[in-house]
Amino acid sequence: MSSFSLVHQYIQHFNEVSGNKSAAIRKRSKTPGVMITQYVVNLPEGKTTPDFQSKPLPVEVNEGQQAVFRAIVTGDPKPEVTWRRTKGNTLDKKKFLSTYDESTGEHILEISKVSAEEADTYKCSAVNEFGKAVCTTTLNLSDASANPSDFRRLLRRSKAESKTEDNTDEKFWNAMLNADRSDYERICAEFGVTDMQSIMKKLAEKKKERRKKNCTDGEVPSDEELTEKHGIKNSGRTKDYRINGLMQKNTAQKQVDEEVNQVFTELKLARMNFIVKIEEINAEEEDDALFECVLSHPLPRILWKGKDGELEDGEKYSISVSDHQLIHSLLIKDCKLQDKGIYSAVAGKASCSAWLVVGERDPSSVGKKTVRSSLAGGSRFDLEKVANEQQMKNQEEMEKILAAVKAKYKDNQLKDGQMLTTYGVNSEKCEVNGTGSEISEVNQDQPGKNCGATEAKSKGKKGKVKFKILREDGKEEELDDSDGEGQPIEGDTKKEKCIRSRGQEDSDKVTDPDKPESESGQSDSDECDESTGEVKHSGSSKKGQRSALAPYFLKGESLGPEDHNKNEDTEDAADSVKPSKRKRQGPLIEDTVIDPGVQFVCGLLDVSAIIHETAELTCKLSSEDCDGVWFRDGKKILPDDSFTIIKDGAIHKLVIISCKEEHSGKYRFEADGRKTEAMINIRDPPRFDSEDLRAFTEPVTVKAGHIAIFKMHFVGHEPIKIQWYKEGDELHEDNNTRIEKSASHSRLLLSRCQRKDTGEIKIKLKNEDGFTEAISQLIVLDKPTPPQGPAEVTESSAMCIEFRWRPPKDDGGSPVINYTLERQQVGRNTWKKLGEIPGVPSYKDTDVDHGRRYCYRIRAVTAEGTSEVMETDDMQAGTLAFPGPPAPPKVVSAYDNCINLSWDSPSNKGGSRILGYILEKRKKGSNLWTVVNALDELIKEKQYAVKDVVAGMEYEFRVTAINLSGAGEFSSPSEFVIARDPKKPPGKVTSLRVTETSYSHIALTWTKPEDKPGVQDEAKGYFVEIRPAEDIEWSRCNTIPLITTSYSVKGLKSMGMYWLRVIASNDGGESGPEELKNYVLAMPSPVRPKFTNHKLKSFMVVRAGNSVRITMNFEASPQPKIIWLKDNVPVMKRVTISNSDGTSQLLIPSSERSDTGIYSILVKNLAGQETFSTEVRVTDDPKPPGPVELEENVPGTVTVMWEPSPDEKRDDRLHYIVSKLDSTKRTWATVADRLFNNKFTVCNIMPGREYHFRVYAKNDMGVSAPSESPTWWMEKKKEKFVVSVPTREDCDLRCAPTFIVPLKLHNAPKGYECYMSCAVKGNPKPRITWYRNHISLNTNTNYYISDTCGVCSMLILRVGPKDMGEYTVSAENALGRTECSTMLNVKE
Repeated sequence: MSSFSLVHQYIQHFNEVSGNKSAAIRKRSKTPGVMITQYVVNLPEGKTTPDFQSKPLPVEVNEGQQAVFRAIVTGDPKPEVTWRRTKGNTLDKKKFLSTYDESTGEHILEISKVSAEEADTYKCSAVNEFGKAVCTTTLNLSDASANPSDFRRLLRRSKAESKTEDNTDEKFWNAMLNADRSDYERICAEFGVTDMQSIMKKLAEKKKERRKKNCTDGEVPSDEELTEKHGIKNSGRTKDYRINGLMQKNTAQKQVDEEVNQVFTELKLARMNFIVKIEEINAEEEDDALFECVLSHPLPRILWKGKDGELEDGEKYSISVSDHQLIHSLLIKDCKLQDKGIYSAVAGKASCSAWLVVGERDPSSVGKKTVRSSLAGGSRFDLEKVANEQQMKNQEEMEKILAAVKAKYKDNQLKDGQMLTTYGVNSEKCEVNGTGSEISEVNQDQPGKNCGATEAKSKGKKGKVKFKILREDGKEEELDDSDGEGQPIEGDTKKEKCIRSRGQEDSDKVTDPDKPESESGQSDSDECDESTGEVKHSGSSKKGQRSALAPYFLKGESLGPEDHNKNEDTEDAADSVKPSKRKRQGPLIEDTVIDPGVQFVCGLLDVSAIIHETAELTCKLSSEDCDGVWFRDGKKILPDDSFTIIKDGAIHKLVIISCKEEHSGKYRFEADGRKTEAMINIRDPPRFDSEDLRAFTEPVTVKAGHIAIFKMHFVGHEPIKIQWYKEGDELHEDNNTRIEKSASHSRLLLSRCQRKDTGEIKIKLKNEDGFTEAISQLIVLDKPTPPQGPAEVTESSAMCIEFRWRPPKDDGGSPVINYTLERQQVGRNTWKKLGEIPGVPSYKDTDVDHGRRYCYRIRAVTAEGTSEVMETDDMQAGTLAFPGPPAPPKVVSAYDNCINLSWDSPSNKGGSRILGYILEKRKKGSNLWTVVNALDELIKEKQYAVKDVVAGMEYEFRVTAINLSGAGEFSSPSEFVIARDPKKPPGKVTSLRVTETSYSHIALTWTKPEDKPGVQDEAKGYFVEIRPAEDIEWSRCNTIPLITTSYSVKGLKSMGMYWLRVIASNDGGESGPEELKNYVLAMPSPVRPKFTNHKLKSFMVVRAGNSVRITMNFEASPQPKIIWLKDNVPVMKRVTISNSDGTSQLLIPSSERSDTGIYSILVKNLAGQETFSTEVRVTDDPKPPGPVELEENVPGTVTVMWEPSPDEKRDDRLHYIVSKLDSTKRTWATVADRLFNNKFTVCNIMPGREYHFRVYAKNDMGVSAPSESPTWWMEKKKEKFVVSVPTREDCDLRCAPTFIVPLKLHNAPKGYECYMSCAVKGNPKPRITWYRNHISLNTNTNYYISDTCGVCSMLILRVGPKDMGEYTVSAENALGRTECSTMLNVKE
């Protein structure tokens, strides 16, 4: 991040491609929970700040499992993503693995083997050069009991329980399978089960298994089971109705139930979100902090978490939820510093977090307790408004779902064949068949003697059905059931027949259990007489029957008629006979599903009410035309003095006027076969009577030493805990404190009260239903404390002494009425009473003698008594004490004819009051001061307008103060001011630019603004202001205005970013600031790296074991990046690199042969790069060659052969030297040098002589010990000695120079030696000169040149590219001149 930020800053500064200004702009992302910080004001075209397209979701895993966070990040340039956590770090790569999936674009954080230590809040940050985006998520450990696969973990059993877990499981499931839905929560609480969601899933599976078991082998479930499941009730005699469709596993009603429940469950859990999230709270110690949030769907309870884990309701934390279960609150009482941290609210898969910041309490606010809320400027009313709007949205959403389900099943109505089968007491059966619009007959299984036949016709798309009834006399009657309701058929005076086309049972109606069956319409029955085969239909079908579709409530609960049966009159159960299971009589036919009818839009919610107060239950139906009935604990509620029933359209209310304990219980509202239930819990918390509370809050005032009594009556459910507090500290009985308690009142007696006991008295009552408090004040009256000194003398003269003091620190609860004074003359023992003065803390003593000193005693008097005495210091009367000098006058304004001045009074007034001031003026350049005002016209105020001035002249002023003793010293002169009208402020400076920068200073220059009369006047000075990029406040670099138009800002932070501006000023004010367009970096101007070493060594030979040190000096700006390479590969760790300003050093403490190589340094910055290479050869003295052998191949020659040195393979520069010793000579002569092979042929071997040869190995470090050859000797052949004396002739031996052996062409490797030689003859001896590219080399010390006996040689120690070219040898004497040339090529 730092590298590309610096590049961006450099480009902005030096290239000036953008006018953007550095900033820190915070903005919200479209993704909730993401905060974006933008670094620049204006983004370049096509560039964006980082943002989270998909932020990491909270994860909850079991301990030991793997947790994975995934995030998708956008931004241009591509952001860099990092992960952090609140309580620790993520540096452990084995535990935390951060990866990037290119195929999906996801940034992944994997946490392996999660433990409690990793449960934390994690922060994901995405950063690029234009900004950053941050979001948080949480990792939680799930409770082991949340795994439904092992039910034993769901049950928390007491230690005293002795039964096995299997028995406990069986008991729990039996209780749940046989219980009402409203009792599920109570049963789970008894068995200690907390995960209701998993239990409900498993319970549904067990119910399915039980139904499967009951329907196996073609058996029909018993009447009781069907009654429980479908709500078909027996009434009157033992008669039973069956609809074949009800025996199927997935009936239409069940399908509707499951579909609606599934939709609501998915909406509640999958779409659960926070409409209003908790926000950061800044609180002081002892304050209460209130976190509040609003959910998108109602939830009875959410999970609150702090830094120590899950929070529970108790003394420290108060967790509450609103009646509509949308607003959830967490109240943290009496905040302490250790409560500071992150708090989270978790609802399903959604969560939100916020900080609680607790600071130390301001001493001025001690005792003032406030509640700090997370609502930034909001109120509880705002939350209620948001929650109500969300509740209406949820209701509309539920109505849409119900309408969709209703339409779905209405379209499928009458598509398939239907069969209505009615069973009588003797198992007779009568069927009604219908197939679409075709006509089908009603057949009897056992035709009897007088059995009638019935035909049913179904026509039309709306389900119209016509029934034909065949009577005993052979006549037919036709019944048109256009609206699907069964109608009574007249015709038989003894028997009544009725066909019910919709399979509705009268027992589905909401009835009053207190009425008999005949009144409730519960005696309808059908009979089929075995002897006659007639179908009997008795009773009537009434309006208000509920449909086959089960009701659905807001909580996603489907309540069947089985709940009605529990509250029905027990006479039906007593008269009914429970039949055994029977084989089914035909194929299972799907039931017909019709209009679901009236639904509950909003069901009842549990209410907690206070005794003797009003409680209200409210629900809403989908129809305004439907009436309902209220029940309490199964009994119908009628309006009376305790209950009021209100119907307002579709809204039904039950109001309990004055709640009593007996009103607690389960309340139910039934309408059109639907019902909803809720609990009313009547609480009886402690309460005070309003009159007693008003009397208690009145302060209690007692005198010191007396008894203070506080008494308070109360009511509430016992037991009640009573606590008394004084100034926040709980009181306990002792010698001075007595607490009396009873069931209805409590009394506090404080004996021997002292003034320090004054303060707040509080009584706190608490029981299981709540708590309450009452606060009063105790005021203890006592005599005041002494007046406070020291006394201050306000005037001292020969006639009077005036002084003042401060009132008592504590007036004892009563105001000061008078002060009593006594006076003593210093030197005397008596005190003189001066009497009493009103309660003003000052006194003027006029009965004094000139030059005497006096001392005074002062006492304060209140209604409670007189205070102790306060004695003043000595005060002298009548001495001359002149005032000190006032402050120098300040010029307020100046005009052509007037100058306005002001000044401050002197700090030393001389012991008496200031009578006035004298002002003097002086012109610039003059020594004469003139008085502005006369002595008899003292200036009373500390300001004056000098009008005796000449326009255009400069003046300075001074002032002196006068008291009763006389005039004091003059003040220092004011600044010079010109008497002229005010000037206009100057204009902005122009051409502001940076002239020089370094790591510690920035130099600026600018142009003086223009002088425009009447618009802007001439600038007299300049101020330079600076602002670091990370700050928002400007600070001035100079306090005194600059006269010049240049300035150097010093003391800057290296590589810091700064904004600079210049302000012009004159007497008329300051101009607007002129600011640089771009920020400036505190760094020198860019300089391309350059090496500054005087002698750069490109080759270095080091003995093995010694240190290798390469030091490179350079200059570059900004600070460059330095890289050392060995053979184009980064150096090893054993190599030490030391970098400082302008210097870099490579150090190998103890070199080895493997360190041999070419070392390169790369110095690189934004302005460019530079490199240099040095070859380092690490070697040692070579080992001698192996054994030497001699061989003669050609007469007169000897071939010397030897084994190579062991170092030859490790040192490519190792070569050999061969030396010869002739028996006729005493010295060794070198016959060959720089041999890179292992043999050499020596010529001119004379027979008859002994020869010895030595072979040396040589490298860059030196020469090895010699390897000696055996002695070589060859016998000399004797010949006849003949002496011939030649004739002597004189001859001329002089000749011009000629080359006997010319120069050879040379190809030398880079860095190696190069040896050139040739042979020349001439007499007299020629003068030899060497040239390279026609430039003489004889005086060049880099070349070693020699001329021995006509052999001319030149040695180049280290061949480099600069040595390439043409080399020429010139030989010249008196007889002539000749040259010989060759070429030298250097191989890389």
